[in-house]
Amino acid sequence: METIDLLMHHRSIRKFKEQPLTSEQVKTLVTAAQYASTSSYVQSYSIIGVTDPDLKAALREVSGQTYVEHNGHLFVFVVDFNRHHHLGHHFEQPVDDYCGSTESLLVGTVDASLAAQNMAVAAESIGLGICYIGSLRNDMKRVSELLKLPEYTYPLFGMVVGVPDQEGSQKERLPFDVVYHENEYQPFEYRHYEAYDNRVSRYYEERTNGKRNDAWSAQVIQMLNGKPRLDVHDVLQFKGFLKQ
Repeated sequence: METIDLLMHHRSIRKFKEQPLTSEQVKTLVTAAQYASTSSYVQSYSIIGVTDPDLKAALREVSGQTYVEHNGHLFVFVVDFNRHHHLGHHFEQPVDDYCGSTESLLVGTVDASLAAQNMAVAAESIGLGICYIGSLRNDMKRVSELLKLPEYTYPLFGMVVGVPDQEGSQKERLPFDVVYHENEYQPFEYRHYEAYDNRVSRYYEERTNGKRNDAWSAQVIQMLNGKPRLDVHDVLQFKGFLKQ
């Protein structure tokens, strides 16, 4: 029950005390991440810890979020088939057709995401706060250059971790009945979302003292309608993925 309570009380933290993580904490979090499930034991990810102030500042420019620079530790999760590419060459076995496939893209994304969630839960279990940083994909090419990522790798997202300097607030998730489908997918009916939209709207209104009151649907549609990060496909191809 303690684990379930921890999971259900997650909230993103965007302000941290100026207190770096210890080397022991970093090792504990990375090791916890490594024990997540991994497809076929492939372990197709690497984790880059960013401690250099100038590098953090450059990544903040990509992200646009101050907490990318000011935190206890910045981790960047990288989908990584570069090691498998080199293993194939070392043992003179052809693996690059797989490394560059759409399937590898999915496997690496899932592997890295599972590892990251393990890290998030481990961090919160010892009183630290976390926030995922998907905005590093605002310019994947630039992030790849900054982190010197080789072929068959790409930056998936970052995660800031540290001692919280705010309580944060928890956003209500979608209703159980629209997420869980028994035996077959249920057709969309907006009436199942309407009450949720109203609650989210009230949440934002209370949180911002009336400056914002957008519903979940309006917020998501606006984001999707913007069609952000259209360069991702080209960057992934340049890095060796999506060959087939």
